[in-house]
Amino acid sequence: MRPLSVCDDERTCALCPVPRYGCPHYQWHRTLGHVLRDACNCGPRPLCLTGRWARQGRRASRPGQFVGRRKSSIWIAFVTGVTLMGASACGGGGSDKASGDDAKASAKPSASASPSPTAPAGPPMLLETITPQTGTTVGVAMPISVIFTNPVAAKARATVEKHMKVSASQAVVGAWHWMGDKRADWRPKTYWPSGTTVKIDADMTGVSNGNGRYGVHNYTHTFKIGDDVRADVSVTGHTMKVTRNGAPVRTLSINAGSAQYPTWDGTMAVIDKQEKVHMTSCSVGISCEKGSPNYYDLTLPWDIHLTQSGTYVHYSTGDPNPGSGSPRGSHGCVHLSLSDAKWFYGQVKQGDPITITGSPRGKAPADNGYADFNLGWDQWLAGSASGEGTTATL
Repeated sequence: MRPLSVCDDERTCALCPVPRYGCPHYQWHRTLGHVLRDACNCGPRPLCLTGRWARQGRRASRPGQFVGRRKSSIWIAFVTGVTLMGASACGGGGSDKASGDDAKASAKPSASASPSPTAPAGPPMLLETITPQTGTTVGVAMPISVIFTNPVAAKARATVEKHMKVSASQAVVGAWHWMGDKRADWRPKTYWPSGTTVKIDADMTGVSNGNGRYGVHNYTHTFKIGDDVRADVSVTGHTMKVTRNGAPVRTLSINAGSAQYPTWDGTMAVIDKQEKVHMTSCSVGISCEKGSPNYYDLTLPWDIHLTQSGTYVHYSTGDPNPGSGSPRGSHGCVHLSLSDAKWFYGQVKQGDPITITGSPRGKAPADNGYADFNLGWDQWLAGSASGEGTTATL
């Protein structure tokens, strides 16, 4: 058995091109992106962990089984990601079942890491994730989100952006925006037109990150924009209005966050959805003491994931009949009845915009999941190194 560790030669272990293998015996943790940097076990058959983290850290003799000690760098990354986002009033913990919309990245690592005029000597610049996954259908508010394994210096970002070419089947105006020094998102000025096919071609070969690293791979993802499904939530009106391609579909009764734990305001594109999510008050910093009025440890059904800090749309056993007549508020999530939650789960997909109004909390930060449209266009361009552009013809 070979330990699952940082690749022996990280140049050849970027986005793994092999299929994902299941790991039924261990709990997984979802990530915002889709490929784990340290999950590529160099050798005849690399190991890819797509969009999740293994709980334990060595690959056993059969694909999909893990034994031994937890990989510390992976766990630290998970904890850091949750902590930096801030504690939401709702959600947290690992999922019991992942949605079929989970991402699987695809790319072709180069066969050789030898220095050349296009691949200078030095450590490689690698991409950790590209979202959405290739071959998927997503909503009109879905950004293209690229996460680098190492920081990209401000002086190098314009060049890096120019090497991440976005093409579409119809012309779309948009721009890149940096969420810190490792994440860059491309979003259109307004929502994507339904039916558009989109491709990102990130040719990083020979490109510098400004910190002594150079790209050695070309990464390509192609995806499609599906029906324009939107949900508009009124916190004060206790309603959620669902539309499809501009036509009203259904109005649902909801409860949002209480005065103590208000829901995030603004537009959040769906990160993913899961049939069941284990939610605990301790995981989001509300209460770790059993018997406390705000303590909870529940597995709840029909969960639509809105922020990395733990905001979901879901059914709650503690608030089974939400609406204007219900005195209960949530810990920050949006509650639906059981039948409405199941129905809504079947309507939405990754990238569909959920817009919440009337909450005193303020808008979710743009990098708290995919809340990119919470920034005005001028704010968005202020975070771009190369400015506004139009997609190439696909």
